[in-house]
Amino acid sequence: MSGLLGDYSRQAQTYDDTRAASPSVLGPLRDALANAPGWRLADVGGGTGNYSAALVEDGWQPLVLDRSEQMLTRARAKGLDTLRADAQSLPLEDASFDAAMLVSMLHHVDDRRLALAEATRILRPGGRLAVLLFTREDVSDLWFLDLFPSSRQWMLETHPPLDEVLDSLPGAERVEVVFDDLVDGSVAALAGCPDRVVDPGYRGSTSYFERLANDHPEELAEGIAWLERQLEQGTAPSEPGRGSLVVWRR
Repeated sequence: MSGLLGDYSRQAQTYDDTRAASPSVLGPLRDALANAPGWRLADVGGGTGNYSAALVEDGWQPLVLDRSEQMLTRARAKGLDTLRADAQSLPLEDASFDAAMLVSMLHHVDDRRLALAEATRILRPGGRLAVLLFTREDVSDLWFLDLFPSSRQWMLETHPPLDEVLDSLPGAERVEVVFDDLVDGSVAALAGCPDRVVDPGYRGSTSYFERLANDHPEELAEGIAWLERQLEQGTAPSEPGRGSLVVWRR
């Protein structure tokens, strides 16, 4: 098993230009973390810390953990505590946090089950775990996969079926997340805004389009040209993307 994008250093350079904390995510995320036994929060794979920064306003005391030092540099600039770490082997003690969140990062992990086990290990009794992800079911109907067919195989390989995640977290529940804003310009959000897909700034800040550009640049160029024509004709595909918020309590 391997993640979608192994090196996130280029993403770090422009990530915050189009990837802030989305209201579509923050509402369900706040509900998922509510009533934790305390306020210590592990933001596993938290990147530049956008979601942690938003939750600080609610009283949370986050620690942003990420394997990319470039991403963590930007998180520290926001006044956040950081620690360079791999989600599959967290250098944290058992039962040392009140809550943990993994936001849009599980598709970058080689061993998803191990990452989830590590997140549950660090939680105190009564602790909350919130995992925002795109399951195989969530991504399989994205119109991008028809426009760029070479991406279908690796998207399905790197995005787990919902049952796999629920099996790793017995008793967990799934909450559907619909991306009806572009504040966090993920692929799911861009699915509803085809005019932004043709903008190199927006698509360049997603791991999906970076991998597509690396692996299949001709297919990407042809697809973008087709999409530009459809936008001119008013027939471009557009459908809000969906994600899954899996909520678990220790």
